[in-house]
Order: sequence, then structure tokens, then C-alpha cells
Amino acid sequence: MTINTNVFGNLEEKSLELCSLYSSFGYELFRMSKFEEYSLYEKYKDFLVSDSILSFTDIGGRLMALKPDITLSLVKNCIPEKNKVSKFFYKENCYRSVKGSGFKEITQVGLECIGAVNCSIVGEVLWLAAQSLENISEDYVLEVSSLDILMAYMSGLGIDAKIEKKIINCLGEKNIHEIEDICRSVDMAYAIPAFKKLLAINGGIEVLQGVREFCDEFGLEHEYFQLEKALSIFEGKPQAERIQIDFSIAENNNYYNGIVFSGYINGVPDSVLSGGQYDMLLKRMNIKASSIGFAVYMDKLAPVFKKEGCEEDADNENKLLRIALPKGRLGEKAYRMLEKAGYACPEIMEESRKLVFENKEAGVCYFWAKPSDVAIYVERGAADIGVVGKDILLEHTPDVYELLDLGIGKCRMCVAGPKDFTDDRSSTLKVATKFTGIASDYYASNGRDIDIIKLNGSIEIAPVLGLSDVIVDIVETGTTLKENNLAVLEEILNISARLISNKSSYRFKSEQIDQICSCIRLAEETK
Repeated sequence: MTINTNVFGNLEEKSLELCSLYSSFGYELFRMSKFEEYSLYEKYKDFLVSDSILSFTDIGGRLMALKPDITLSLVKNCIPEKNKVSKFFYKENCYRSVKGSGFKEITQVGLECIGAVNCSIVGEVLWLAAQSLENISEDYVLEVSSLDILMAYMSGLGIDAKIEKKIINCLGEKNIHEIEDICRSVDMAYAIPAFKKLLAINGGIEVLQGVREFCDEFGLEHEYFQLEKALSIFEGKPQAERIQIDFSIAENNNYYNGIVFSGYINGVPDSVLSGGQYDMLLKRMNIKASSIGFAVYMDKLAPVFKKEGCEEDADNENKLLRIALPKGRLGEKAYRMLEKAGYACPEIMEESRKLVFENKEAGVCYFWAKPSDVAIYVERGAADIGVVGKDILLEHTPDVYELLDLGIGKCRMCVAGPKDFTDDRSSTLKVATKFTGIASDYYASNGRDIDIIKLNGSIEIAPVLGLSDVIVDIVETGTTLKENNLAVLEEILNISARLISNKSSYRFKSEQIDQICSCIRLAEETK
């Protein structure tokens, strides 16, 4: 195994620099054990990033866990003094299950303030978050939002918790088209303009005027003042140009409140810093205090320090918007939409062994990918945007923005089986499918006990040969079902192609991405 000592050295150096920064602001080093009693994490499991916890029994018979979260451990072992603020920083490892990689040891450097936290303390923490990012790279964005504004507006709508959760998830995806569908389904179409306004508030500190207008309209003056006061620390400072306000940061409102924020570095595909106020957690832990903190994920920073090839060439390449298209009819339809919107690259439709196709004048770079891989390329930052079916987004839940419903590739996700099939709920239902996640979620919501049979080839043959009772699959015309004496028994959801974006790419190429979305909308409206 070859160790890149340059990368390792840079990461260690940055960790020490961050710790020194926090210490200079009066924060004290807080050290923790690698282990905590499992019951702590079990009790607050929905606060954790990952549900999976590495546990073991110690020699005394206690069930212990390798700590999956640092904040819980710190809060549990900190007793804040009345009318004072306890300020700590740390450099610790935690142990989490990472999608596609199993358990990983993750290094975090961060800080926490617990006690009489006021707007000045919140501003200080935001300042230190910006300074942390600037210490790593000058090309950064600190994205800030107010959960108090969002949740105060939502509470005024009087909607039930399930609908509220769906809308918050959609806000986190910038998925306004599904918010519209949700609102219409519960006779709440009147709220659509407000949600559109919230998602349209996306930019530098200058968009505070738009936030103020929104808050004035809905009687949220106090919530607005808290946000304005916290951000006032950047007034007149060059760091203000690196602050963006974006209400798509919609954290777990069971624990978080007030100001929440994320940090991005250009060239790193996802956030490298995450933080916010978490008074709701303290309340659940019966601690009478306020709190705010953040963590820098050091393991994500290696790309910042890798210098491969010519930096000038890499910079020029980075200016092109990288677009992943799915191979096949759907991808060709998507390309025609983009071509009509002004982003043509004729070479992509020619017979060729080329893998990447550029149109530098239009500022785009295309490549073809297997349909199920498009979301992976976008999530991992190899593509800035891509076109993918809603079925793949639901099945694999990539951490991306869902910007547009393109209205192409329309089909249905259905339960199908023999025409005369009757579900006997006294026995386990055997379900064959490629879409195990969608099938599991659907039947779980109906309280149905099922046995999932994962298949990768032709699904329709499973009930014909008695392998399964029913199938869950995409139905376009239904011809194959009819030819095999099968029929649609239940419709789960409608499917169509979506335009998705990498979250970090959106921070640094928002103008290009918003422009391409606008051009697609305009082209579709005028056809």
C-alpha cells in the first residue's frame, strides 16, 4: 500500500490549524472516549446520520458502542453553567456506516457552544465556520438557512406531520414540482406560491431583502431578526461574498432549530462542514440550555490537496457544465430537449468510440452512462447535472437536487400478477422485483408481510413459473403483461425523467445550472 504523505501531512496540518483557530477564540479542548453506552445512541437514534451502530459487550456485561456521533457524547458529558456559555473544540474520530462503503472511521474537527447562546454567539460560530473553510480553500461557500422561519411558516399551515415531512424532504431536494403535487393533493394549492418564494431565495446576503419581505408577509418578523442579527457579523467584510442564503437546508427539525448551515469547497462533491443550533436535542435530554456547533469532515478534504496534471487545464475543464445522459431512448429524448434549449453538441449523436463530447461555446460537456449509473456520477461530482428516471431516485436515494420534471420517459411503477390473483393476507406475499427499496416501502406502508425476491432480468416470468405471487416493476404499455396473462393489480406511482444536480456543483455553478433549467422550460413552453 502506498501512502500519499503529502495529502496526509496537509490534512494533519489543517486539523492543527483549525484547532488553533478555535483555541484563539477561547474554546477549550474536549476529549472523549471512543466508547459510550449503547443506550445513549439507541435513545436518540433518529438524531444520528446513520442508523447502524457498531456495538459490543464489555467485560462488565454492559452493551457499549463505538461512538457514531460526537455531539451526543459531548452534550451528555457537559454540564453548562447558568447564564454562561461553555465553549469547546475537538478533534475526534467517529464510526459510521457510509452508503456503499460499510463502516468507516471518520475524522472530525469542530466546536460546540452550550448554555446561554445568543445571537452574538451564533454570529461568532458562523464566523468561525467561514474562517474554517477559508483556511482550507479560498474557493468556498458557507450556505446558511433559518429553520425557525421555515417551521414557523409550516406550523401556520396546520398540516399533519407526514405531509410536513414530505414537504421538508422536497425542499431539501429543491424539488418544487413535487411540492406542488403534495399541496394540490391535500387541498393546499394556496401555499404553492410561498414555497416557490422560499426556494427562489438563493444567493448572497443581498437576498436578505427577499427573506424580509417573505417574513413580513407571514408575520415572522422575530424569526427574520434572528437571522439578520447572526449574519451581521459579516457586514463590511470580504467573507460576506462567500455567504449564501438557501432554504433548501432543511435539517431534522425534531432536534435542530434556528440557524443551520453547510460548507462547500469547490472540487469536493459534497459538503465538508455541517452545523446549526440544536436546542431541541437538549430539550429532549432534559438540559435547560441552548446550543450551536459544527463539524469539519477532514476525510473529505483529500481532493483539495491533490494536484494532478495541469491546473490551468483542470480549471478550464471545470468551467464546462458536465452533463450525464442515460444510454438509450430516454437519453436521446433528453438530449433533443437540451439541443432545443440551446445546448447542442451534434457529435454526441454520431457513431464514435469517444466517451466525452464537448461544446465549449455552449459551455457544456456530455457523456453517456448506464441509466442506473447517472445518479452515481452526479452524486459523486463526476457530472454536475444529469437525467435520470424517478424510479432510480426512489430506489437508490442519492443525495442530489431534483430540479426539473422533464415530462419524458413517462411510465408507471406497478404491482402486477395473474389476472385472477387474490391476495391472501394470512400468508406471506412473495414479490419479485428489481426495485427492492420501492417494493419494501410500499408494502410496509400497507402493513403487508412480504418475501422479496431480487431479480435482475425479466421480471414478468417470475409469477408465470410460480417463483413469486406478484411482481413490482415499471409498466409502459402493458403489452408484455398481457402476452403472459398478467395484469396490473395496483399502481404505486407515476414515473418520469428528472433533471438532477450535484449539491456542491450547484453552489459553484448555480448561474449555469439555473440558466439551463430556464432554457429547458422556455423551449418546452414554446414547442
